Amino acid sequence: MKTLIVQVPVLLFLINCVPTTSQSPAAAPAPPGPPNVTAILEKDGHFTVFIKLLQSTKVADNLNSQLNTSNQGLTILAPPDTAFSGLKVGMLNSFTEDQQVDLAQFHVLPYYLPQSRFQTASNPLNTEAGGSSQLLAMNVTTIGNQVNITTGETNATVSSTIYDDNELAVYQVDKVLLPLRFYVPLPPPPPSPPPPKKAAPKASPAYSGPVDSHASRRCIRWIRCCFR
Repeated sequence: MKTLIVQVPVLLFLINCVPTTSQSPAAAPAPPGPPNVTAILEKDGHFTVFIKLLQSTKVADNLNSQLNTSNQGLTILAPPDTAFSGLKVGMLNSFTEDQQVDLAQFHVLPYYLPQSRFQTASNPLNTEAGGSSQLLAMNVTTIGNQVNITTGETNATVSSTIYDDNELAVYQVDKVLLPLRFYVPLPPPPPSPPPPKKAAPKASPAYSGPVDSHASRRCIRWIRCCFR
């Protein structure tokens, strides 16, 4: 019995000391995916209306897709809920579906713009809604560290940086950026050119019939006789 009492602990000790070779090494963690725009805004907690605008217009899906496929990055100019509450009552709902898409896209620059480059940015800024037309223009000016944005309808200021990872920059602006195109009617399209005139058909030469040589000679003789 004494032998069994001594050997059993020794056997257990040896079993515990045997290295296990069947366990595979832990897998490396997957690399993080691109940032999610709405998740970043939700985490901050002050952009409920802007998030709903991005989602209802499907602009949020397009932005996340761009972050997955493009190397240009994105810049979001996000107005908080207090900025939307400063709009006239019912204004947001009065916009058509196309205008709501334009409004959401107007707050997005299709490239990454760090705050240090606002001072040297070329006006007008190109947005997801366009930018070549004056009615969709957005201009930026800086005074010291203050960044001001004007659209012709709205004068806003960049309040703070919400997120920046050198691929996506999210800035808070103190007002909703309203495009001038919402308030100035578009110029009428140029008139279409008139249809080309059809060329008049050429007139056929009149047919005088065959010449009677005998009659011509008699006429000539008659004329000579008259002048003798």
